[in-house]
Amino acid sequence: MASTKVASIIHSMQEISNAPTAASTTLPRYWPSPLVIFSACLVLLGAGGPLLLRVYFVHGGQCLWLSTIVQLSGWPLLLLPICVSLFRRRKDDGIANHLLLPRLAGTVAVLGGLFAVACFAFSLGSQALPLSTSSLLQATQLAFNAVFAFLFVGIRFTPFSANAVVLLTIGPAVLSVGQSSGKPVGEASRTYWAGFCEAIVASALAGLVLPLLEVAVSKYGRRSGSAARVPPPYATVMQVQAMMGAAGTMVCLVGIAITGDFQAMPREAARFGLGKTNYYLVLIFEAVLFQLLNLGLMGLIIYSSSLLAGIMFAVLLPLSEVLAVIFLHEKFDGLKGIALVLSLWGFVSYFYSEKAQKKMEASEEQAAERTEELDLVAPLLVTCK
Repeated sequence: MASTKVASIIHSMQEISNAPTAASTTLPRYWPSPLVIFSACLVLLGAGGPLLLRVYFVHGGQCLWLSTIVQLSGWPLLLLPICVSLFRRRKDDGIANHLLLPRLAGTVAVLGGLFAVACFAFSLGSQALPLSTSSLLQATQLAFNAVFAFLFVGIRFTPFSANAVVLLTIGPAVLSVGQSSGKPVGEASRTYWAGFCEAIVASALAGLVLPLLEVAVSKYGRRSGSAARVPPPYATVMQVQAMMGAAGTMVCLVGIAITGDFQAMPREAARFGLGKTNYYLVLIFEAVLFQLLNLGLMGLIIYSSSLLAGIMFAVLLPLSEVLAVIFLHEKFDGLKGIALVLSLWGFVSYFYSEKAQKKMEASEEQAAERTEELDLVAPLLVTCK
């Protein structure tokens, strides 16, 4: 009887020892969740927002606070889907349980005001620089994002992810070495350098806001008793984005009240290079596209990480380059080509790092499961002895 029990235990141990070989060949491949994919698609759809912003400046637009509020004021488009989502959940546990918690709403409002300042700096840079140059400079957001994510979120770096950050920082630096070729004809060097610095400041502020949002959602976004690993509903993403947009819009309205940009709109529309009607259409579609972009970034932060949001924002770089050359006929010289190659190299390096990291985490989880199984079998062996 004892020998039969020992044989059964030995057979179980053999199965456990053979499990790593079978499991190692069938490690699950890393594939983002549908909500992450959906958010990434929204970011790509919003790629036309920076293009229309440059169109606004190229054809005579000069109101900086107006161009800033357009980047944030599309949040009312989310009110209807938010109401529909909350109305459908009213029978579950009440609408109040699906609203943002007060601490999260307050933190998001503060970060929305800071994001408005980043958008204003982005408008300053876009006014002074070609889109292809300003978009490359925006790639430095990933470097700032990575540093702040390391400080506030505690993200772990691999050699490949660190390489990606370095490459995405060196790429825009190439533009500063040969700024004379990147500077538009007839534009003063001082104006070019001012736009260069303003674009970097915008990247730094945006790179700070994204990790802080991730920290705020993880710290204040869950109610007591809710499962830690259960992702929040998409209504939460829309509420966070609407709160950020509303707070940023209030900051912009203060700037507009000081500068009088709303009163200047009729005069701008009258002398706009594409016509009065197209002037308002550019502003409307710009608001819609930037709203898609911001909503996609918010979804990536909540369902994945702020670093992935920064990566996806930087992915817009090649697309912005192509759109600027096609629609705005901007010059694409050798320096911009080198910077673009370095940036794309950084993207590939990061994606490879992400895949390797997920594979390593899966292996560690399987190793932990095998250790737990062996711990369960060990007492039985002691009993048999």
